[in-house]
Formats: sequence, structure tokens, C-alpha cells
Amino acid sequence: MWRFLLILLAFPALADSVVATRTIRAHSLLSAEDMTLVAMDIPQALTDTTAAIGQETRVAIYAGKPILLEQIGPSAIIERNQIVPLSYSAGGLSILTEGRALVRGGVGETIEVMNLTSRTKVAGLIGPDGVLRVGPSF
Repeated sequence: MWRFLLILLAFPALADSVVATRTIRAHSLLSAEDMTLVAMDIPQALTDTTAAIGQETRVAIYAGKPILLEQIGPSAIIERNQIVPLSYSAGGLSILTEGRALVRGGVGETIEVMNLTSRTKVAGLIGPDGVLRVGPSF
């Protein structure tokens, strides 16, 4: 019996990894036809195609290369250099101003913007309404 256990422990289980079936340009929405599962354990690669469907690529992904979690994200609703509303709330204080987005981003992502009034960089969380929540409450 112990020999059987040693044999099982000697061979690691292979996990499936998601790879691109074609070259995918940056800022493209992923569909089922863009990826496939291969029987290889590729470090940091996605293991389920359904997690990537509908996500937007952040970089170009070449055919046959693994799709990594940091290479995809929600569809961008804020573009680089776009003027976006900034909302700060703390206790009873609420301030609404504008900033210039320094990067693209989608709902639920944290991005950096430049406050147009103070010219300082701040980070904020993108809300579903496109408003960036900044300060301690985000």
C-alpha cells in the first residue's frame, strides 16, 4: 500500500491552462474563440476560459501564449487623459471636483488621476457611474 502512495506523490497532477488561439490586440474583448485550454500547468496562467470571456485585454497576447490574470480586466469606461469627476467623502464632508485620468480603467479598478485644481496625483476607485471615489472611503 505505501508503494502505491509513493507513486501517486511522485507525479504532480497537471492542470489546464488557458492559451490564446490567435494574436489578440490590446483593448480587445475576449470571446470563447480567442482562447483554448491546454493540458499544461503554466504558472500564473488562467485555468478557466469562462473567467476571461467578456474581459478586455490590457496588452497584446500572441497566439499560443498563456493568458495571465494581470493581462486582462473589466472593459474600460475611462480613457487615458479623459476628464473625470472625483468624489471625496469623509464623515459629513463631501467634495466633488474633476481630474485627468492618467491611465485607462474599468469599473472596480483603482487608477491614478491628476486633480485639476491642486495638480496633485491621487488614486481612486472607479464606480459603475464613472465617478472616481477618492479618499478614505473608497
